[in-house]
Amino acid sequence: MTLQRMDNVGIVVDDLKAAIAFFVELGMELEAEMPVEGRWVDRIVGLDGVRNDIAMLRTPDGNSRLELMKFHSPPATTAEPNAPVNTLGIRRIMFAVDDIDEVLARLQARGAELVGEVVQYEDAYRLCYLRGPEGIIVALAEQLG
Repeated sequence: MTLQRMDNVGIVVDDLKAAIAFFVELGMELEAEMPVEGRWVDRIVGLDGVRNDIAMLRTPDGNSRLELMKFHSPPATTAEPNAPVNTLGIRRIMFAVDDIDEVLARLQARGAELVGEVVQYEDAYRLCYLRGPEGIIVALAEQLG
């Protein structure tokens, strides 16, 4: 058995349009939007009566994808909104960018807020964490040199 690749990361959101706009502003490309429902979905996710809308976005290089999901039925639940970065589970998604300051300014114009601050790690990277729509933590990494 050989792992081929990581296909996508899924994020459940309440405001699908705002989440799409945020990730498109980051530089991802909207690949598809569609409703998803039916017994086959119920069987995969282990819930009854699933009805949701999804949006699939991809990175410009075509190698990574992000699936945003808005559940209409059953309604989405949350354990802790805006959980801190040390909460168990998936906490952030990191993207490599060419110009961290430019990307950060664009995302802040869409309501993103820095979690900490932009820092430089040795002579290798400038890094930051920011909180986007639905409290999603996105990390940005600009390689130096």
